[in-house]
Amino acid sequence: MKTLRLLTMLVLGGALSLDAGIAPAWAADPTPLYYRDPGGAPLWSGGPRKDDRGRDYVPVYDDAAVPAGPKPQQPAASRKILYYRNPMGLPDTSPMPKKDSMGMDYIPVYEGEDTDDGTVRLSPGKIQRTGVKSEAVERRAIRVAVKAPGTIQLDERRVSVIAMRAESFVQKVADVTTGTRVKAGQPLMDIYSSAVASAAAEYLATITSKVVGGVEMYGRGSRQRLVNLDVPEPVIAEMEKTRVAPVTINWSAPRDGIVLERNAIEGMRANPGDVLFRIADTSVVWALVDVAERDLGNIAVGQSVVVRARSFPGRSFTGKIAVIYPQVNRDTRTVRVRIELANPDAMLLPDMYVDADIDTANATPVLAVPDSSVLDTGSRQAVLVDRGEGRFEPREVKLGRRGGGYIEVREGLGAGEAVVISANFLIDAESNLKAALKGFAEAAPRATEAGATGDRQ
Repeated sequence: MKTLRLLTMLVLGGALSLDAGIAPAWAADPTPLYYRDPGGAPLWSGGPRKDDRGRDYVPVYDDAAVPAGPKPQQPAASRKILYYRNPMGLPDTSPMPKKDSMGMDYIPVYEGEDTDDGTVRLSPGKIQRTGVKSEAVERRAIRVAVKAPGTIQLDERRVSVIAMRAESFVQKVADVTTGTRVKAGQPLMDIYSSAVASAAAEYLATITSKVVGGVEMYGRGSRQRLVNLDVPEPVIAEMEKTRVAPVTINWSAPRDGIVLERNAIEGMRANPGDVLFRIADTSVVWALVDVAERDLGNIAVGQSVVVRARSFPGRSFTGKIAVIYPQVNRDTRTVRVRIELANPDAMLLPDMYVDADIDTANATPVLAVPDSSVLDTGSRQAVLVDRGEGRFEPREVKLGRRGGGYIEVREGLGAGEAVVISANFLIDAESNLKAALKGFAEAAPRATEAGATGDRQ
């Protein structure tokens, strides 16, 4: 029946050509590879069949067997067949025609289809189905996102301690407690000290003397003694104005800030060096963050940092890296970094947890490709260069910094070259499959020759 149908088609085709003067446009029907479920379910068949709803299964053809347009093709008879491959894409080849377990014919691979130029060839249909996309390599600035956790600490330069330099007695303490916010010059306590009283009386005697009172050099030494005893400057100025030596000295806050520690108690005796008050200015604080050792090369003093406190979601504080401590913690493999932050409303408190986002953007643009374009095996990094006309060249590259969805390419690519950014793993699998098929094809003739030689022996 097949022979009769073919003869009929030849006769009809020839008649049409002779009667109408038109060259026959028909071609031999390609043999379907298999038949798939019309509803898209993962069901296949080696021959025609119907689904449970009575619909015919859809035939699936080889891309190479279906012509894309009315272009002349080389007759199959004049092309040399290298081998036959499995119709389902399995790594199984045959030197001669055969069928698989489902009854489907093995697909011939002709000479010229299997190239050795290092590229992978895909048909337009396969490129469209797999969603292959390419993008030109461009120069762009790489932003490496460095994130690090840390805590808020006080600025060591903004902490003041009030301690007596001579034996003293606390006469009275102002209504100031730990956590109270004070202003510079605000009274804290009244102190009586015999050493301070003696120095004050001596200074007043010097500046009120009729003999040496008008000579500045004589009173300078007495005044310096009061300064050495840490008597507040406003107290000394009041003595010079009123010419009266006070019995008790009013001690005031040296700066604006928060009282971190209050040890002064009315009636207590304070020895030299005893800390009575500790006051800290919190208008500027430090964020001490721990940066991973691997990110140390991406940070530098002066870089901008955005700090977010876990206590205030949605709010951020901006600062700059002031110090990178020259020591690596051998337990956590991190480096401590100090960031100075303005804290005018005192929302950032000591020991508060924060997260820092360090901006490491380099203004110098470099060659970069998207993350999705790199095939990384751990020991080898490669990209697929789109050579056009369905050809893709695997090329090994040397990579640099990563960030913002892009990777710096230091070697292997040039500006303007197109790389595959989508479905590159499918192309890589295709190239591996073709390499395996080629190895099987080359091994089959050698095995046949070896068998023939053994038979002759």
